Amino acid sequence: MTDEDQQERVGSIAPAATAALDPAAGTGDVNAVPAATPEPGPADGAPGTDRHPPTGAMSAERLAMKALEARLLGGERKLRRREVAAGAGVSLLSARKLWRALGFPNFGDEDVAFTERDQAALSTIVDLVRAGKLTEEAAISVTRSIGQMTDRMVVWQIEALVEDMVHEQGVTDAVARKRLVNELPALVDALEEVLVYSWRRQLNAGVQRLAVRAEAGLQASEEGREGDEDDAPLPLARAVGFADLVSYTSLSRRMNEKTLARLVQRFENKCAEIISVGGGRLVKTVGDEVLYIAETPAAGAEISLALAEAFTEDEILPEARVAMVWGRILSRLGDIYGPTVNLAARLTTLADPGTVLVDSMTASALEHDERFVMIPQEPQNVRGFGEINPVRLTRGRGRGLILD
Repeated sequence: MTDEDQQERVGSIAPAATAALDPAAGTGDVNAVPAATPEPGPADGAPGTDRHPPTGAMSAERLAMKALEARLLGGERKLRRREVAAGAGVSLLSARKLWRALGFPNFGDEDVAFTERDQAALSTIVDLVRAGKLTEEAAISVTRSIGQMTDRMVVWQIEALVEDMVHEQGVTDAVARKRLVNELPALVDALEEVLVYSWRRQLNAGVQRLAVRAEAGLQASEEGREGDEDDAPLPLARAVGFADLVSYTSLSRRMNEKTLARLVQRFENKCAEIISVGGGRLVKTVGDEVLYIAETPAAGAEISLALAEAFTEDEILPEARVAMVWGRILSRLGDIYGPTVNLAARLTTLADPGTVLVDSMTASALEHDERFVMIPQEPQNVRGFGEINPVRLTRGRGRGLILD
């Protein structure tokens, strides 16, 4: 390691708002171009690849990809990593921390992999740290959130566009992926505009949910608690729910690729719609399971019942086991943690297909709400929690969530 690598300046880190909103940023598909390669193509020069220059004229595909790359990256790659770091006034080690957080691959000193937009992006976060608006640790964490979320987002978008071309144009998957390079330029500006719009809306909602109303949620969770519960130190009160498709594994083994893709997409779309209409937040999906939260036990109950009913009535998807627990959680890295989450997961495995289980504390929080009926179940020994008293949640008065 050189002296430059070993120098660590306070606040010398950097993601960037501009890079964060670039649909190409954070995907790891940066494709470094070595300085020795004349007129590099978009796939040339990644570490370990063939560095021999192409012979003859570029193909139409390579020209299209080269034009798309220049548009997405804001210009031609002409800077090496040390030049970008020096231009932003940071050590190379600090710059590399942020590039790793964004999900970029490693580059060598001679790889011409960056544009002026990369340098501007690096400077953006560095300036926030130097101005005291972010600590170095916070800057890296925020950068990692941008890299991970945009990575998942662009993979989702590309696969959706490819699938649509296969269906609408009657081409193979391989042909659709090649055509995407020519069709994407017409979509870039619109996708970027919606991305920024959605981020601002989500940030506003997140501030309300995680900051403004956080204290009210904790106060609402006090009833029935003695203060010595395992989740007592945690900062947020939430209804935490899981929905798990029944017999998904055996079903998936009998399905071809297209049928399985439609099933997974139908499952995620239906969950996302119900959770959104119910005022909750879909935390994540993992195969055949979805994790969601809501700000009140009543909202969590409505979402849980709606999910169980929707999958019972669906003519394609199997039934679901659903469980929900009202308690306290820790929210970090876009995920949630704590005993409340673990208990909800355990209860899900105890639920019968098409039903919703809650714990006794959650049942107490809902018992005076005429929209819900609680049916006590036999006590169960649950790993990590000992004996608990599950309660089956059913619908009382009212129509429940109304979906369009």
